[in-house]
Parts: sequence; structure tokens; C-alpha cells
Amino acid sequence: MTPQKKTVAIIGAGIVGVSTAVWLQRAGHDVVLIDRQEPGDGTSFGNGGVLASCSIVPVTVPGLLMKAPRMLFDPGQPLFLKWGYLPRLAPWLIRYLRNANADAVRRRAAAMYGIIGDSLADHQALSAGTGAEKWLVPSDYLFLYNDRAHYESDAFGWSVRKAHGFTWEVLEGKAFTDYDPVYGPALDCAVRVPDHGRITDPGRYVKDLAAHAQENGARLLRGTAEDFAFDNGRLTGVRVSGETVACDAAVLATGVWSKDLARKLGIDVPLESERGYHLELWEPNVMPRSPVMVASGKFVATPMEGRLRLAGIVEFGGLEAPPSRAPFALLEKNIRAAIPGISWKETKEWMGHRPSMSDSLPVIGEIPDRKGVFVGFGHDHVGLTGGPKTGRLLSQLVSGQNPNMDLAPFSVMRFR
Repeated sequence: MTPQKKTVAIIGAGIVGVSTAVWLQRAGHDVVLIDRQEPGDGTSFGNGGVLASCSIVPVTVPGLLMKAPRMLFDPGQPLFLKWGYLPRLAPWLIRYLRNANADAVRRRAAAMYGIIGDSLADHQALSAGTGAEKWLVPSDYLFLYNDRAHYESDAFGWSVRKAHGFTWEVLEGKAFTDYDPVYGPALDCAVRVPDHGRITDPGRYVKDLAAHAQENGARLLRGTAEDFAFDNGRLTGVRVSGETVACDAAVLATGVWSKDLARKLGIDVPLESERGYHLELWEPNVMPRSPVMVASGKFVATPMEGRLRLAGIVEFGGLEAPPSRAPFALLEKNIRAAIPGISWKETKEWMGHRPSMSDSLPVIGEIPDRKGVFVGFGHDHVGLTGGPKTGRLLSQLVSGQNPNMDLAPFSVMRFR
């Protein structure tokens, strides 16, 4: 049965919002995209660019509680805190660290596998025929370790991936050098995970998807969504910069900026900004063969159009503070250690905000007592990876269909 045609207001024009728009149009609905910025100019612009299907293991692994204090006082570690923000952060941080245990990791992994486990195929399906597919490149994804012992110290995470069907090849010594000779002797062990992908320009990828949606009739509205209008408990519109945009359904997908609007819907989500940094090295003299995660520095290096993007770092400091200088310096120090002799012509810096839930699971679904309002945010480090599948699920829900996966772990009601 063909679903009833609806006008859907999508708040947020990042990868989740734009993916939702494309899938809704394919289902026959009309779409209004609402954002303060142009599509793809926020967090979707600055991510690491890896379709990291195997990143089902969250940051909160067992042992984090013991390691985190030492990391905060070690300038060589990829964890930073603006100490003045700690009083505001503390309630969220306590809930977050409570999930640094094996059972919570396994639960999160099992849930997220359905969102990101086939990300390359999800992006291929989303981008086909849109003009954005030119930015999508199938690739391996490598995790780089100092040596075999360093790799084996990460056994828990790999056991979780294995339980969900991921396979990999360990490359050491000559085998690693033969695969990619750009790395120095400090890195002698690589784990090659096949069937991943990378986006060679994430910002332009999202812009091209949004342009395709506009070409097919989507309306793009620049403004700040402020509230929702209801009639007898059912959505009738979204308030944007003082005016009401009439709609039959709305999707809230503004990443870390979703918290205030969610509160107006009666949901106090434990959502915090994980401030992430990237450093782009334009026209480098060498380019890695595949995107890599350098385990010792917890940063990703991804080959992109004309540049190598280094992305990573976790800094807690809220939405208002300016970027710190130390994370940029650490990224440069780490890439020089990984690839001795690397040089480049120009450096570009960026800082953005990952939307991080205290249990490392996004919220995806309809708010039961706010009929017509759907949410899709809180993907922490895997927003780009999981955007297309999240958008498809939201499109199905808006259309009144039952998705072929259990969405209970992502229910917004878990916070009531």
C-alpha cells in the first residue's frame, strides 16, 4: 500500500537530515530542510571521512575509568578538558563512565551493528544517481599498532568485532611495508579490515546530496528552529525564526544542538559535545593507500581530494569555548611520528562538535506522546558512517512502515 503523502520538516541539514530527506522523497513525500547553515557545513563537514563499519566498539571500553585521569594530565594523549567546564559536565560524565564495562560495550555493539555494520552499501544505495556518488570510494580500513603486543592489548575490542562477523588480516614487518611503505618503523603491525569505504570530501558529499533533494523539490529554509506547534497532541508545524512552517511530520536531526528542542518535547537527553579536531595537510608529498586509525594516538588519517585529513581528539569543553591549540599540535606531532619525512604545502584547521549520548547510542524514532515528531541524533563518532541507514529508518517510520530491525535500544523514552 502506498503511504499517504506528507510534508515533512527536517531540522538539521547534516548527513542524517539530508539522508532522511532523500529517502523521504523516494517514498513520495515533500520535504522542507531547515538549518541555520548551508547543508553539510557543520559536523558533517569536518568528520574523519571513514565509513567505519567496524566501529561498533565505543570509547567507553573497560579500563577507561582508570586511564582517563592520567590521560588528562599527559599532553601527549588525545583527551583534553577545559577545566572550567567540569561542573557542568560532571553529571553527564558520571553516567558516561558508568558504561565503561564489558556488558555495556557488547550491548552498544549489538545495537550499532544494525546502523553502521553495512555502511558502504548504505552509502552506495543513498548516493546512487544523486551526483554525490563520485565522492564515495570503497577501501580497506587499517588499525595501526606499534607491534604485535600493542595489537594484542586491544583484544577485547577485536573479540567484540569478531562476534559480529568482522574479519581482518594482521600485517607485520615486510607484509605491512609491502601493503603501504609510507609508514615509519615505529608502526610495525597493521590490522587490515576489508569492505569499508571513505568519502573524499564529506562536506561536498552532503551538499551534493542536498542539491539532489532540492532538484527534486525539497525546500531549503535557512533559520533557527525554535519550537513545535501541536493540535490535540499531533504536530501541525515547526516554529522557525518566529514563523510557523506547516508540516505533517518533523524530524529532529541537529546533532548536539538537538538538546534544547528535545527538552521542549519533554525529553531531557544526556547529550554532550565531544569536541573533535581535524588538521588537513594539503598536497602532501606522500599519501597513504587506505584510511587508517593510529591506535597510539587515537586519530584517523584519511586520503581525501587533494589532501590528507587527520581527525580525532576528544575534548570536553561545551559549545561556546574557542578551539584549543594543543589538539592541533598533537595531530601534527603524531602524523610526523607515523610518517617520518612527510611534508605538505598548506595546513587547514577545524574544530567541531560530536553529539555524544551518555550510553553511546543515538536516539532514533517517534516520540510517543508527540505524534508526528521523530528524532535521529547522538551518533558520537559514527554520524557519517550511520547517517544513511538512520535516514532510511526515519523515512520508513514517517511513512508508517515497520523497519526490519529492533529500534528499542534507540528509543528516546529510555531517558524518561
